[in-house]
Amino acid sequence: MRLLLMSDTHVPRRAKRLPEELLAQVARADVVIHAGDWVDTATLDLLQARSRRLIGVYGNNDGPPLRARLPEVAYAELGGVRIGVVHETGPARGREARCAARFPDVDVLVFGHSHIPWDSVAEDRLRLLNPGSPTDRRRQPHCTYMTAEVSAGRLTGVELHRLPAHP
Repeated sequence: MRLLLMSDTHVPRRAKRLPEELLAQVARADVVIHAGDWVDTATLDLLQARSRRLIGVYGNNDGPPLRARLPEVAYAELGGVRIGVVHETGPARGREARCAARFPDVDVLVFGHSHIPWDSVAEDRLRLLNPGSPTDRRRQPHCTYMTAEVSAGRLTGVELHRLPAHP
């Protein structure tokens, strides 16, 4: 099972549209995960229309129309892997312990907010992944997203993809 992870798309504030490379990945993915800060409902509509399955949450920049359609935290079991999705996890310092305590029944937590890619493991059981942003690199050298595979009840092949700055 192929996963596509993204967050902090901020369309149309930070970019007019999603990058073509990212949209091509949507077509290849079995599951698309968006960890919040969509900003507009058109991006949600687009990903719902193009995704085989979409799992998403709202972020701090998402107003009432998105909050009416998306949860603050989402959970899914994908091929034996228990996944949680949330936008904010707080400061980097202490993140692993905080998330392990907050999400005791999750194998993988996908989060956003910082626009900073992150890949770590908490308490030898919880994989924390932040795909960064495909449209707003902030102080990072590149815009980014992630792909991963679920196979035989395990998350494998996690890969961070770099994108050029997006108009």
